[in-house]
Amino acid sequence: MPLRRLLGLSAAASAPLRRGFSTAAWRPPWAMMEKFVVVNPQPPLPRTSLRLAEPPSASRLILPSHLIYTPRGPDPVTGELSAAFGGFVKAASGDGLLLLHFFELIGTAASNVGGARGLKLTGVSMDPDVTRFVCNPLSGELFRLPEIDGTKKTMWFSDIGILTQSERPQRPPDRYAVACLSEDHDGEELSFVMRRFLSETGKWDKVVGLQSPLPVSRRMDMDTPHEAVAFAGRLWWFDVTWGALSLDPFSDRPELRFVELPRDSVTDPMDTEKRGELLKYRRMGVSEGRLRYAEVSQEEPFVLSSFALDDDGKSWTLEHRIELRRLWPKQDLCKDMPHIAVVDPLKASVMHLTVGKQESSIDMDTGNLLGCTLRGEDDRPFEFLKPWLLPPWLETSRIPSAGTRSRNKVNVKSASLSDILVRVDRDKKI
Repeated sequence: MPLRRLLGLSAAASAPLRRGFSTAAWRPPWAMMEKFVVVNPQPPLPRTSLRLAEPPSASRLILPSHLIYTPRGPDPVTGELSAAFGGFVKAASGDGLLLLHFFELIGTAASNVGGARGLKLTGVSMDPDVTRFVCNPLSGELFRLPEIDGTKKTMWFSDIGILTQSERPQRPPDRYAVACLSEDHDGEELSFVMRRFLSETGKWDKVVGLQSPLPVSRRMDMDTPHEAVAFAGRLWWFDVTWGALSLDPFSDRPELRFVELPRDSVTDPMDTEKRGELLKYRRMGVSEGRLRYAEVSQEEPFVLSSFALDDDGKSWTLEHRIELRRLWPKQDLCKDMPHIAVVDPLKASVMHLTVGKQESSIDMDTGNLLGCTLRGEDDRPFEFLKPWLLPPWLETSRIPSAGTRSRNKVNVKSASLSDILVRVDRDKKI
């Protein structure tokens, strides 16, 4: 394949951009962030920017390539060069920081008449180099995380999340942890390994021998695009067929806990492809201070159900159930089957869906359609969206780092995060 054609694939996301964040007179209290990050090679942008939209429309993160990526090659000796580069939003903290994941595919090219324009790829390694960043999209600040285990070959660490802590309630974070969880295949008994980066130390460490709370008869499958969810001082990893596994990544002695999905939602184990398909109809998220699980059935009348985790952290309570067919009585829902986009983080009765090319918000209490917009040709499907909270201090706060605890200062009256977000001055200039 000609080199120019392959590079064009990774540059396609840089096609026409709509209004950026800096031109807006008001920002929503939260947004639905597209998973895929736009990397702009030309002209160079001075900083991170946004195409920010109010739900149910999607928002998009745009990064200038010179901040995150230096193309390689072609090397005159080995012929190695950058074959493709891309990135996506992996997870979000509960207070606006994003965890970004970028990959670079390395290829080899043969010399050809016509110089660099005539180079043709002779091979591409499918084990990409991976780089991760913590990002504050409103301030434009980026922090490059060190390599996990000292190597860039870490694509298999897909179940990774970010959790923040603050010494003062409802204030910017003073520290954060980035963590990934995997089975410990070297142990004699079923156990897990946690690799974590702590902002206070600026380093990755490895915690082994975490006792598994799972039955030996079944393994946890977390390798789906669903993000690790930050809730109640813990990170929660979601197996769409079974339940959620959680721990506190800041703890010196982390304890794993498991909560099974509602009984009728548990299925037999599935392969990766089927789990990815099921993810379109199942989501976990946080709303009004509780962990929520939502699912939509894949047959008539397409029932949407929403559950809340009980205070004991061991069982679920059904809070909403609604038939979607009556909202779309004439649409072929067997063809355009309703998918769950995200759980609304501020109002538990609201769910965001995609039906065909429609992006929709519905109130499960009243059964009313709250909003609807058509997805553009260059917009990604709803299953690739992440809920992203925008607290009022985010634009002026800094990403915590080693030796800088408590440096984030903000004069905001103590209140719940939902209250603070809802009361953001709609006329504030940004």
